[in-house]
Amino acid sequence: MNKSIALILAGGIGSRMQLSMPKQFVAVDGLTILQHTMLAFQQHQLISDIYVVTSPQWHEDVCQQAQEAGISKFAACIEAGENSFKSAKNGIRHLQQIDEGDTVVLIHDAVRPLVSQDIISRNIAVCLSRGNAITAMPSQESYMVIGPNQNNSNEYIAREQLLRAQTPHTFRLKELVEMMGEAEEKGISYSQSIFTLANELGHTPLHPAEGEIINFKITLPSDIAIFQAILREIRG
Repeated sequence: MNKSIALILAGGIGSRMQLSMPKQFVAVDGLTILQHTMLAFQQHQLISDIYVVTSPQWHEDVCQQAQEAGISKFAACIEAGENSFKSAKNGIRHLQQIDEGDTVVLIHDAVRPLVSQDIISRNIAVCLSRGNAITAMPSQESYMVIGPNQNNSNEYIAREQLLRAQTPHTFRLKELVEMMGEAEEKGISYSQSIFTLANELGHTPLHPAEGEIINFKITLPSDIAIFQAILREIRG
Protein backbone atom coordinates (compact mmCIF):
# COMPACT_ATOMS: atom_id res chain seq x y z
CA MET A 1 0.00 0.00 0.00
CA ASN A 2 1.30 3.44 -0.91
CA LYS A 3 2.46 5.66 1.92
CA SER A 4 0.77 9.08 2.19
CA ILE A 5 2.26 12.02 4.05
CA ALA A 6 1.21 15.62 4.68
CA LEU A 7 3.56 18.52 3.92
CA ILE A 8 2.07 21.58 5.62
CA LEU A 9 3.32 24.98 4.49
CA ALA A 10 3.44 27.27 7.53
CA GLY A 11 6.13 29.78 6.59
CA GLY A 12 3.92 32.79 5.84
CA ILE A 13 4.19 35.98 7.84
CA GLY A 14 0.54 37.03 7.46
CA SER A 15 1.18 40.71 6.72
CA ARG A 16 -2.45 41.38 5.78
CA MET A 17 -3.61 40.25 9.21
CA GLN A 18 -1.76 43.09 10.98
CA LEU A 19 -0.93 40.81 13.91
CA SER A 20 2.14 40.42 16.09
CA MET A 21 2.62 36.83 14.90
CA PRO A 22 2.01 34.83 11.72
CA LYS A 23 -1.67 33.93 11.38
CA GLN A 24 -1.04 30.17 11.53
CA PHE A 25 -0.01 30.60 15.17
CA VAL A 26 -3.10 32.54 16.23
CA ALA A 27 -5.18 30.62 18.79
CA VAL A 28 -8.82 29.92 17.97
CA ASP A 29 -10.94 28.03 20.50
CA GLY A 30 -7.94 26.81 22.47
CA LEU A 31 -5.73 25.66 19.60
CA THR A 32 -3.59 27.49 17.08
CA ILE A 33 -4.73 27.45 13.47
CA LEU A 34 -1.75 25.22 12.69
CA GLN A 35 -2.79 22.77 15.42
CA HIS A 36 -6.29 22.57 13.93
CA THR A 37 -4.73 21.81 10.54
CA MET A 38 -2.33 19.20 11.89
CA LEU A 39 -5.20 17.51 13.73
CA ALA A 40 -7.13 17.07 10.47
CA PHE A 41 -4.24 15.04 9.01
CA GLN A 42 -3.55 13.30 12.33
CA GLN A 43 -7.09 11.93 12.33
CA HIS A 44 -6.92 10.45 8.82
CA GLN A 45 -6.04 6.76 8.85
CA LEU A 46 -4.10 6.90 5.55
CA ILE A 47 -1.72 9.68 6.62
CA SER A 48 1.43 8.24 8.16
CA ASP A 49 3.57 11.35 8.74
CA ILE A 50 3.14 15.10 9.03
CA TYR A 51 5.92 17.57 8.18
CA VAL A 52 5.64 21.31 8.80
CA VAL A 53 7.61 23.83 6.77
CA THR A 54 8.12 26.97 8.84
CA SER A 55 10.64 29.66 9.72
CA PRO A 56 13.50 28.49 12.00
CA GLN A 57 12.45 30.79 14.83
CA TRP A 58 9.16 28.90 15.06
CA HIS A 59 10.55 25.34 14.96
CA GLU A 60 10.60 24.91 18.72
CA ASP A 61 7.09 26.31 19.06
CA VAL A 62 5.75 24.01 16.34
CA CYS A 63 7.29 20.95 17.98
CA GLN A 64 5.71 21.95 21.27
CA GLN A 65 2.34 22.62 19.64
CA ALA A 66 2.41 19.20 18.00
CA GLN A 67 3.13 17.54 21.34
CA GLU A 68 0.44 19.52 23.18
CA ALA A 69 -2.18 18.68 20.55
CA GLY A 70 -1.30 14.99 20.53
CA ILE A 71 0.01 14.96 16.97
CA SER A 72 1.76 11.59 17.12
CA LYS A 73 2.29 11.60 13.35
CA PHE A 74 4.35 14.80 13.51
CA ALA A 75 7.74 13.94 12.02
CA ALA A 76 9.79 17.14 11.76
CA CYS A 77 9.99 20.84 10.99
CA ILE A 78 11.60 21.89 7.72
CA GLU A 79 13.11 25.33 7.16
CA ALA A 80 10.86 27.65 5.17
CA GLY A 81 12.01 29.71 2.22
CA GLU A 82 11.35 33.37 1.49
CA ASN A 83 8.02 32.55 -0.21
CA SER A 84 5.59 29.65 -0.44
CA PHE A 85 7.20 28.28 -3.60
CA LYS A 86 10.63 28.08 -2.00
CA SER A 87 9.10 26.62 1.15
CA ALA A 88 7.49 23.87 -0.90
CA LYS A 89 10.80 23.29 -2.66
CA ASN A 90 12.62 22.96 0.68
CA GLY A 91 10.00 20.53 1.87
CA ILE A 92 10.25 18.38 -1.24
CA ARG A 93 14.06 18.33 -1.11
CA HIS A 94 13.90 17.25 2.53
CA LEU A 95 11.47 14.42 1.76
CA GLN A 96 13.65 13.33 -1.15
CA GLN A 97 16.39 12.45 1.31
CA ILE A 98 14.28 10.31 3.59
CA ASP A 99 11.36 8.82 1.66
CA GLU A 100 10.54 6.66 -1.35
CA GLY A 101 9.57 8.06 -4.74
CA ASP A 102 6.14 6.41 -4.78
CA THR A 103 5.13 8.14 -1.54
CA VAL A 104 2.01 10.28 -2.00
CA VAL A 105 2.57 13.83 -0.75
CA LEU A 106 -0.33 16.12 0.12
CA ILE A 107 0.95 19.71 0.09
CA HIS A 108 -1.40 21.86 2.14
CA ASP A 109 -1.66 25.45 3.38
CA ALA A 110 -1.40 25.66 7.16
CA VAL A 111 -4.11 28.33 7.11
CA ARG A 112 -6.76 26.02 5.63
CA PRO A 113 -7.65 24.38 8.97
CA LEU A 114 -11.07 23.08 7.89
CA VAL A 115 -9.72 20.55 5.42
CA SER A 116 -12.01 17.56 5.86
CA GLN A 117 -11.37 13.84 6.07
CA ASP A 118 -13.30 13.46 2.79
CA ILE A 119 -11.04 15.97 1.00
CA ILE A 120 -7.95 14.10 2.19
CA SER A 121 -9.45 10.76 1.13
CA ARG A 122 -10.42 12.08 -2.30
CA ASN A 123 -6.95 13.52 -2.88
CA ILE A 124 -5.24 10.24 -2.08
CA ALA A 125 -7.70 8.21 -4.17
CA VAL A 126 -7.50 10.48 -7.22
CA CYS A 127 -3.70 10.66 -7.05
CA LEU A 128 -3.36 6.89 -6.83
CA SER A 129 -5.79 6.26 -9.68
CA ARG A 130 -4.94 9.15 -12.02
CA GLY A 131 -1.44 10.33 -11.08
CA ASN A 132 -2.13 13.58 -9.24
CA ALA A 133 -4.92 15.45 -7.49
CA ILE A 134 -5.72 19.16 -7.16
CA THR A 135 -8.42 20.06 -4.67
CA ALA A 136 -10.92 22.21 -6.54
CA MET A 137 -14.56 23.19 -6.63
CA PRO A 138 -16.84 24.83 -9.21
CA SER A 139 -16.83 28.59 -9.42
CA GLN A 140 -20.06 30.34 -8.43
CA GLU A 141 -19.19 33.50 -10.35
CA SER A 142 -18.00 34.52 -13.80
CA TYR A 143 -14.73 36.45 -13.95
CA MET A 144 -13.77 39.73 -15.61
CA VAL A 145 -10.39 39.78 -17.36
CA ILE A 146 -8.70 43.11 -16.58
CA GLY A 147 -6.13 45.00 -18.60
CA PRO A 148 -2.61 46.08 -17.56
CA ASN A 149 -3.87 49.23 -15.83
CA GLN A 150 -6.20 47.13 -13.63
CA ASN A 151 -9.21 49.44 -14.07
CA ASN A 152 -11.09 48.13 -17.10
CA SER A 153 -12.15 44.91 -18.77
CA ASN A 154 -13.07 43.90 -22.31
CA GLU A 155 -13.64 40.18 -21.80
CA TYR A 156 -14.81 37.61 -19.31
CA ILE A 157 -14.42 33.93 -18.46
CA ALA A 158 -17.66 32.02 -17.97
CA ARG A 159 -17.95 30.20 -14.66
CA GLU A 160 -18.59 26.91 -16.47
CA GLN A 161 -14.97 27.01 -17.65
CA LEU A 162 -13.51 27.50 -14.19
CA LEU A 163 -12.68 25.52 -11.11
CA ARG A 164 -11.45 27.25 -7.95
CA ALA A 165 -8.28 25.57 -6.73
CA GLN A 166 -7.73 24.92 -3.02
CA THR A 167 -5.20 22.70 -1.28
CA PRO A 168 -4.08 19.95 -0.82
CA HIS A 169 -2.18 19.55 -4.08
CA THR A 170 -1.23 15.90 -4.23
CA PHE A 171 1.52 14.19 -6.24
CA ARG A 172 3.85 11.27 -5.88
CA LEU A 173 7.15 12.38 -4.42
CA LYS A 174 9.16 11.35 -7.48
CA GLU A 175 7.14 13.70 -9.70
CA LEU A 176 7.53 16.58 -7.27
CA VAL A 177 11.30 16.03 -7.28
CA GLU A 178 11.26 15.98 -11.10
CA MET A 179 9.28 19.23 -11.24
CA MET A 180 11.66 21.03 -8.91
CA GLY A 181 14.63 19.83 -10.96
CA GLU A 182 13.01 21.05 -14.18
CA ALA A 183 12.15 24.39 -12.59
CA GLU A 184 15.80 24.89 -11.66
CA GLU A 185 16.93 23.99 -15.19
CA LYS A 186 14.49 26.49 -16.69
CA GLY A 187 15.33 29.24 -14.21
CA ILE A 188 11.88 29.26 -12.62
CA SER A 189 12.33 30.69 -9.14
CA TYR A 190 8.68 31.37 -8.31
CA SER A 191 5.24 30.00 -9.05
CA GLN A 192 2.02 30.65 -7.15
CA SER A 193 1.66 27.00 -6.17
CA ILE A 194 2.64 23.45 -7.05
CA PHE A 195 -0.44 23.25 -9.25
CA THR A 196 0.56 26.34 -11.25
CA LEU A 197 4.13 25.05 -11.53
CA ALA A 198 2.85 21.75 -12.91
CA ASN A 199 1.02 23.70 -15.60
CA GLU A 200 4.06 25.82 -16.43
CA LEU A 201 6.21 22.70 -16.82
CA GLY A 202 3.65 20.69 -18.75
CA HIS A 203 3.11 18.09 -16.03
CA THR A 204 -0.48 17.73 -17.16
CA PRO A 205 -3.26 16.76 -17.26
CA LEU A 206 -4.10 17.68 -13.70
CA HIS A 207 -7.01 15.93 -12.05
CA PRO A 208 -9.52 17.68 -9.76
CA ALA A 209 -10.39 16.22 -6.38
CA GLU A 210 -13.62 17.69 -5.06
CA GLY A 211 -13.10 20.48 -2.55
CA GLU A 212 -15.50 22.08 -0.08
CA ILE A 213 -16.49 25.68 0.50
CA ILE A 214 -15.40 25.59 4.17
CA ASN A 215 -11.87 24.60 3.11
CA PHE A 216 -11.07 28.29 2.75
CA LYS A 217 -7.78 30.05 3.30
CA ILE A 218 -7.59 32.31 6.35
CA THR A 219 -6.25 35.56 4.94
CA LEU A 220 -7.98 38.52 6.61
CA PRO A 221 -8.96 39.22 10.25
CA SER A 222 -12.62 38.58 9.41
CA ASP A 223 -11.71 35.05 8.29
CA ILE A 224 -10.75 34.14 11.86
CA ALA A 225 -14.24 35.06 13.04
CA ILE A 226 -15.75 32.96 10.24
CA PHE A 227 -13.51 30.02 11.17
CA GLN A 228 -14.50 30.31 14.82
CA ALA A 229 -18.20 30.41 13.94
CA ILE A 230 -17.90 27.31 11.74
CA LEU A 231 -16.01 25.46 14.49
CA ARG A 232 -18.74 26.22 16.98
CA GLU A 233 -21.42 25.09 14.54
CA ILE A 234 -19.58 21.84 13.85
CA ARG A 235 -19.09 21.16 17.54
CA GLY A 236 -22.68 22.02 18.35
